[in-house]
Parts: sequence; C-alpha cells; structure tokens
Amino acid sequence: MTDFRTAAPVTPERVFDPDSTGRILLESAVRALHGRDCRDRVRMPRLSRRPALEPESRRDALAAEASADALPADAVDQLDAEGVAAWIVGRCPEPVYPAAVLGSPHGSAVHLAAALGAPWLPSGFTISVPYPSGAPEDARTACEHGAELSRRIIASNPGVTVRQVHDPVLTGPLCGTTLTLHVRWHRVPDAYRAFLGDRLAPGGRVLLLRDLRSWPTAEPVPGHTFQAGSPVTGWRPEDYTETNRGFLRLLTALGARRWTAPAHDLAVRYAEPAGDPGLENALRASGIPSHRVLYPRPAALSAFVADLYRSWLATTGAGTHCVVGSAGLLDPGAVLAAGAVPYWCESAARPAVEAAEAWLAGSLPFDTVSVLPQPPGVGCDAYAPAATWRSVAGFARTQARLDRLATSRYPLLPLPTSHVATALADAGGRPGPPPVRLTMDQVLGALRSSGRPLGLLVT
Repeated sequence: MTDFRTAAPVTPERVFDPDSTGRILLESAVRALHGRDCRDRVRMPRLSRRPALEPESRRDALAAEASADALPADAVDQLDAEGVAAWIVGRCPEPVYPAAVLGSPHGSAVHLAAALGAPWLPSGFTISVPYPSGAPEDARTACEHGAELSRRIIASNPGVTVRQVHDPVLTGPLCGTTLTLHVRWHRVPDAYRAFLGDRLAPGGRVLLLRDLRSWPTAEPVPGHTFQAGSPVTGWRPEDYTETNRGFLRLLTALGARRWTAPAHDLAVRYAEPAGDPGLENALRASGIPSHRVLYPRPAALSAFVADLYRSWLATTGAGTHCVVGSAGLLDPGAVLAAGAVPYWCESAARPAVEAAEAWLAGSLPFDTVSVLPQPPGVGCDAYAPAATWRSVAGFARTQARLDRLATSRYPLLPLPTSHVATALADAGGRPGPPPVRLTMDQVLGALRSSGRPLGLLVT
C-alpha cells in the first residue's frame, strides 16, 4: 500500500479542501469583504487537469493528484476544528461589521453577505483523505474507512459531527481514491462566538441560513453519518442504483464493477449541505441576536436574492444585467462592481438549471443575461446539456451571453473562479454608482414579504 504520510503542517488552509463548495464560497466572500474580485483565484479544479491524456491514463493521474492534495490519514488526529474557525474569522479585515451571515454553503448567501457588507461564516468545512484501496462503486468499504477516520476526528474535536459523502456523480473517479468528510459544528465554535460577540456593531445581528433537504443515511459510529449520493446532483436516492441506466453508464465509464451500498440500516436525515442542526439550536441558546432562514431547495434562496438585488440596484439605474453563475463560478465582488444581479445554480444538475430558466421566464426581462455554466467535471445524465444553458441565456432582451470558454470545456473540464471577473469585464456595460449597502432590516422585510411565497421560513 502506498504511504501518503507527509511532514506538511496540518494548517487550517491545508485542512479545508480547496475544491469544496464551502472553501470556494469562503474565498469569494473574503475577497468581497476586501472590496476585491476573484481575479487571483486561478487554481484549476482537480477534475479539470490532464485533459490531453487518454481516459484511463487520465483517471489514474487525477487519482494520484487528488491523493497527494488530500489530508494524510495519519494527520487526521491533529485536525483542530476550533483552529479552522479561528482562521476563518481571522480573515475578516474590519474591526466591526453591521451583520454576519452564517450557515449552509450557498452562493446566494455569499452574494447576500456582500450586499450587507458582512462576513459569511460556514457551518462546517470539508476535508478529503486519501483512500488508496478504494473503488468508485464500493460505497460499503468507503463507509467503513470513513467511520474510523470520523471516530478519530470526533475524539479530539467534541464540538463536531462528520457527514461522509460517497458520490461518483459528484466527483467521478476521485471518489474511488479519496474520502470526502464534511466536518460540521454542532456547537458554536469559540472563535465564532467571540467574533459575533465582539465585532458586530451595536444592533448587529446574525442571519443563519440552512438547507432543509434530506437524504437516507447510515450511522456506523456515533457522530459519523454516511450518505451514498447527494441532492446536489439533482438525483433522488433511488437513482443511485444499477436500475438507473444513467448511473450504470457512469460506473462503466469509470471502469467500475457492481455498485455496493453500505451494510447499515438507513434513516432519513438532513443532507450534507444542511450542516448539523445542533448548530442552529446552539446559536439561539447563546444569546447572540440572530434570525434564521430555512429553505426547502437552493433555487428558492437563489430567486429571493436575485429579486432583492434587482430592486436594490434599481435605485441607481443598474440591475439590468443578470449573471447566472454555477458551482464555483461566482464572484460577489465582481458582480457588485458590475452592478449586476446574481442568480446562483448550486451545480450543473438538470433541476438547478431548469429552476434558473423558470425564474428568468417569470421575471421581467433583463437587457443582458450572462450565463457561466461551470462544467461539473463528470459526464453524466444528471447534468444539464449545453442546450439548456443556452435556453437560460435566451431570456435576455438585447444581449444573450453564454460563456464560450465554459461551454467549450463542458462538461468535463471545470474552470477556476477567476474566470468570472474576466467574463464580466468582457461583458462591459455601465453599472452606475454603487448603491448604499443593504441593511438587515431591509433584508428581513423582503424575506417576510417575498421570501415566504418562495417557501422560505423566516424567524
């Protein structure tokens, strides 16, 4: 067996997987707090590398690189969840903020935080760990390995739980060579508590946003839950079986054999984007002034934030340009500078893209619609074809912009986050003067008037 141990320090920056949605959102949010775009976020996602190799050789090369990037298994005992929380708040540059946004990884939550001039704080972080003896189709053995790693993480970090996700649709060949573990706070980390207690302006409040989707999960050991598949792909749990021809084709393309599910009883729990529900209760019990927003599907929050941006920007004559971003192609700093309206698709999943299409169909037309379809990195029936993305752009009144580079690389070669700033600069336009920052009262008022019809629960 290959030895993946390394002397590299187990720093928070190394622990928090740079390809994970949460890390990409955090990096984008931090730059917006500094008044910057993401032009410097040039790191190529793992699934975009080695495009010139033959498929089988490329799978092997990507697997080796993913294992080298991952946190070594023998370093898991050194993981410090409180240290990660301190690193996150330490990246917020100002001594005081008017508000904070905390919770599930959602790009529109980051856009909302940028409009408030507030930091975005994730409810957890994702790590990947080498899994050299794994196989994409063997969810059962992956669960066993993840349970042992999670037991060690929780032993030294009692304030967290761990949700493991094994999904060939999300990570393709990489799910056979690395384990994906979502480390989730069920208590308010000390660094978060101090930050929210000391660095919010008088009257400042926290907005907690949480995803309500569920998924069947196993619990091999206390605190560790495992799910095969994810709602992020747009598929249902029953789609992750060999009776689904699309799933079977994907397994075959990955060189996989028969799909093996975990050997545990399953219970329906909140899916991985939700985080641990205990964090919500802990925040409310802490006495820190807060409001919560629960959303049944990501598209509902995306539609709300896009509508809010449009009405907010209209006061300066801007907001005639809609930017439909997806997955890691989001840049709140660049969108604000462009005076544009952001709509975020969680992934290239068919339901996510169709929801963007439906929202645009039901909205007053925008002069310009720029569509940035992040290639998912995996060829699978779960993902929308390029024609659907083209339909989204077609709702523009005068200028439909389906990003050519993203389309040319679709669906196998994801782009770095830096591409958004380049694409928006090419779009040109006159953003007008920047509007006065949104206030929490304005956001809460909008949530209660227009968020509830979208299914958002606001308290």
